[in-house]
Amino acid sequence: MKKDLLSKSKEELIEILKQYNQPKFRANQLRDWMVKRNVSDFGKMLNLPKELRDELQKDFVAYPLEVKEVQHSEDGTVKFATKTLDNEIIETVIMKYHYGYSVCVSSQIGCAMECVFCASAKGGLVRNLTENEILAQILLAQQIVEDRMGHVVFMGMGEPLNNYVNLIKFLELCRDDDWGLIIGMRNITISTSGLVPQIRKLAHEEFQVTLAVSLHASNDKIRGRLLPIASKYSLKDVFDAGKYYTEHTGRRVTYEYLLIKDMNSSDSDASELAKLLRKHIAHINLIPYNPVSFLPWEAPSQEQINKFANMLKSAGISVTIRRELGSDIDAACGQLRNKKLAK
Repeated sequence: MKKDLLSKSKEELIEILKQYNQPKFRANQLRDWMVKRNVSDFGKMLNLPKELRDELQKDFVAYPLEVKEVQHSEDGTVKFATKTLDNEIIETVIMKYHYGYSVCVSSQIGCAMECVFCASAKGGLVRNLTENEILAQILLAQQIVEDRMGHVVFMGMGEPLNNYVNLIKFLELCRDDDWGLIIGMRNITISTSGLVPQIRKLAHEEFQVTLAVSLHASNDKIRGRLLPIASKYSLKDVFDAGKYYTEHTGRRVTYEYLLIKDMNSSDSDASELAKLLRKHIAHINLIPYNPVSFLPWEAPSQEQINKFANMLKSAGISVTIRRELGSDIDAACGQLRNKKLAK
């Protein structure tokens, strides 16, 4: 199995290049091609000697991920599947907005959270993604659309705060102007099902990232039916952690609320949620449920979704309804899976 060069430190790249009798400055040239120019084909790295390019092509791959499938939605969303070096498959989504591109990255292969409404939970957790496998998703996204990703959202496969060490390594890469991919911290959103200790820990990391916390219910009873993690951390625990995050970072927390028919989308649910949120500095993002073929859930009617939102607005709560993107290619929230593809 070939090893990738994206995962190598500067010192490691210098040592590798020494084996080909190349000077140290080639390490920066190689990294520049891979990260700044999104090039993973050594043959196209034209300021490297042809002999070196041929040797690298024979001995290494640039990125730890290989694109295996690209799907385009009618609304312009793009989903692509990549194969890891150990032959696992992950999915990543590119979304285009009026302000530019946003990429929804995966942080794990599979997921251990077992949320009942989510396709990623099927099959459990296989392993964490490294910081460079996360980075490679962004670089490949930029290759595919031939444009820069202005925003990164950790809302793909996996629970990012359950891969805390590699998440922090990735964030450190994003502000390394010598060796990393420069992305403003305020343009990165980390979504979590509510891992309270990690939320509190992240508050002290000095990253100005946006935190999005999954509520999906207005009381602990319903939340416990949807998210097993709720049996460990109550809504009070989650809101206390969110308040702690805001106090230490100055960043308002976004709370995600998945609207599921006959589960959490009634008028009484909206009233209870409004009372809950009134005490907190927060924004609520309502997400109509996106169907998964092997799960029994469905979204409420558009009329009920609008009514739910208006009840919250009337109570003075900041609300948005997430626009559904990519559902026709199973690229919407909760639809990504670690599926096997034909080689």
